Amino acid sequence: MKKKAGINRREFVKTALAGSAIGVLPVTLPRLNQEKTEKNKPIEIEYRKLGKTNLKVSAIGMGVMRTSDPAVIHHAIDSGINYFDTAHCYMNGNNEPIVGTVLKTRRKEVIIATKVHIASETEMIASVESSLKNLQTDVIDIIQLHSLKEAEHPQNEEAMNALSKLRQRGLVRFLGFTTHKNQAEVMAAGLETNFYDTILVTYSYKTNDDIAKMIDKAAKAGLGIIAMKTQQGGFKSDKFKGMSPHQAALRWVLQNKNIATTIPSMVAFAHVDENVGTMREKFGATDQKALDQYGQLFEGEICNFCGSCDKLCPNEVPVQDINRCLMYAKGYRDFDLALNTYRELHAVSPVTACVDCSNCIVHCESGLNIPRRLQEARELFNPVLT
Repeated sequence: MKKKAGINRREFVKTALAGSAIGVLPVTLPRLNQEKTEKNKPIEIEYRKLGKTNLKVSAIGMGVMRTSDPAVIHHAIDSGINYFDTAHCYMNGNNEPIVGTVLKTRRKEVIIATKVHIASETEMIASVESSLKNLQTDVIDIIQLHSLKEAEHPQNEEAMNALSKLRQRGLVRFLGFTTHKNQAEVMAAGLETNFYDTILVTYSYKTNDDIAKMIDKAAKAGLGIIAMKTQQGGFKSDKFKGMSPHQAALRWVLQNKNIATTIPSMVAFAHVDENVGTMREKFGATDQKALDQYGQLFEGEICNFCGSCDKLCPNEVPVQDINRCLMYAKGYRDFDLALNTYRELHAVSPVTACVDCSNCIVHCESGLNIPRRLQEARELFNPVLT
């Protein structure tokens, strides 16, 4: 009998103290440079061309969305990582300044990408100018339109004009966009513009074929593809017996040469070591076994971010985004990030419109129990929404 995967807020707070896991094993693992035998050999970092930008980026990049310790970023640079992804809004505006303390002394070693939401041209330019101050740099390597969800978003003329003016002023070097929803459609629309240099897209061993095909098409057109959400939530278990499903998931992604870099989140030294350790070997049978076991253990938790569920809800409840909040809480073990994301959804979407899920018509292609998960989210987040 399968154990119910639900978790209440009290259980979350209690277990979260045990450690964080974003695409890596818990921070209590021994550092890789302390391990024995073959794992002590030097790691050769692979660098890939980021599309038509001609930038050479480490295949393992770093998502710094949750990184609060600058020393971890320094350690990542020392380990060979050179691609770092942040956003003006991360940590309620506090993430870029953390990264800035590192860039102040190591700017030449780093390729920095940040994000701006679509708004008026004046607001977007002001946001990027603020990012420059936060990051303590004169130029941003890649500025990305943040979290595009509809096909018309990458074709927004005012946003494109703002980005063009920023590049003309020499404040940004390359232009890109990121997407969580309707990814194939958004990518196709962005590709039609012949305007962008990069795309940040959700991609993992569970990704649907339509997204994989669009990644291939975009890469062939010269766009640099950056993969996020590569490790399917980073859930942890003591049942893997020496295997690392998180490294296996990264290795699976990196088999695709269309992927220039990845941005797993890292908040501790051990996270950096584990992710960089992915480069020790190619994807193999042991990795596949780890992924198979991971999928079986967390089959009730893993969302493929295909977006089909949102189109089925008559109340327009943002089911996929709510699944993402649950992933932040239960996989990342980051309740603050989960709650803040849920609160942002609540401000613009009917997240609580569906109170009685007994007759829910939303069907998940991955087999997730949508009514139970929506109820779980309400129980977890609603008591502390305000």
